[in-house]
Amino acid sequence: MLRFNTLAQWLAWQEQLHPNAIDLGLERVAAVWQRLYSQTLPFTVITVAGTNGKGSTVAMLSAIYQAAGYRVAAYTSPHLLRYNERIVIAGEAVSDDALCAAFAAVDTARGDISLTYFEFGTLAALYLFSQQSLDIVVLEVGMGGRLDAVNIIEADVAIVTAIDLDHQEWLGGDRETIGREKAGIFRRDKFAIVSDPAMPDSVRTVAQWVGASLFSLRKEFDYCVEGAQWRWWSTQQQSVGLPRPALSGAHQFQNAAGVLMAIALLQPTHPVSQSQIREGLLTARVPGRFELIPGDITTVLDVAHNPAGARVLAAALRDMPKHTGNTLAVFTALADKDVAGIVLPLLPMIGGWYVAPAQSLRAITAESLRTTLVNVGCVAPVHALASLPQAYQLARDTAQAGDWIVVFGSFYAVAEVWYCAYNQPP
Repeated sequence: MLRFNTLAQWLAWQEQLHPNAIDLGLERVAAVWQRLYSQTLPFTVITVAGTNGKGSTVAMLSAIYQAAGYRVAAYTSPHLLRYNERIVIAGEAVSDDALCAAFAAVDTARGDISLTYFEFGTLAALYLFSQQSLDIVVLEVGMGGRLDAVNIIEADVAIVTAIDLDHQEWLGGDRETIGREKAGIFRRDKFAIVSDPAMPDSVRTVAQWVGASLFSLRKEFDYCVEGAQWRWWSTQQQSVGLPRPALSGAHQFQNAAGVLMAIALLQPTHPVSQSQIREGLLTARVPGRFELIPGDITTVLDVAHNPAGARVLAAALRDMPKHTGNTLAVFTALADKDVAGIVLPLLPMIGGWYVAPAQSLRAITAESLRTTLVNVGCVAPVHALASLPQAYQLARDTAQAGDWIVVFGSFYAVAEVWYCAYNQPP
């Protein structure tokens, strides 16, 4: 018998189930998974960790393998608009009914073991995947790697994307320490790929200690952009005449390079043609990652929520066609974030800030956001609003034809503004 009848009820209960929202460690979640599914999963698993670039990497892997005719599933987090987005099977988000049934299975298996919201969802995703006939499953690490719930699964291929400072209170205060945590997804005699061109030494140390086969950007594989196309090569093969990824930003080339390394390594068991790679690169989409809504006033939605992500966003804005109008920012951030580090890369290009608290217990007040902006030297007007939709609406009312509005700072920022930006009811 189901404990709850609706997805909303299940999720609200899970948020209160465990005393800590984040409780890194594998013992509890591994014990429940053993009760749910004690066999080896009958499909290839690719696990993706990193500070930024995880979602794009998952999207490109999924799109390429789907273009090649494989039955692919993916688990990502957080979601943007609906929880169901986290679990995608054969290109479709799972239904509420499927999620409720999976939550019930996890609830039964856990007994008196307490699980966090993320752990509960991860186990539900894995349970749903275990009930399907799948070729490839792509798992996105929630935070870190070594102690993340996703890491209970042995990855056939482990990918670490860009490594930078974020979640320092849990992962460490420098790139070497954080890199060590990310590399915790590596496995003995399995493939380990790093698409960060400035890979910390700690990542190679972990790979050697574990006994993983390491392939790192700028050493075992590389790429170069040649006009409207680009090419990729490894020590064994190459791809030429590739289309630019549909995902915007120069940083997507390094994400795509890591993806192509994974495709190449799995080629003996999961062959993919060059035309299928091209199709996947052109069709991969990630909502809320430099998502452009064109019009007289262009809106850019981006979930950048740490300094590295903000630097990437700033670079992507600079790469856009020049415009003579103003650029306005709708911004929020959560309390555990480096707010000054997030806003600094965009400070020179923003002509007006519209700040508001997110709908989260971890939200920062609008006044605190305004104070931080002033303290880091912001000279543009800063407007503090009660909500993000209000902030976006005021920015729209202020903007003139040819202006840009950039919405960023957190997943909450994009999610709360999304319906307003697309002029749709929530």
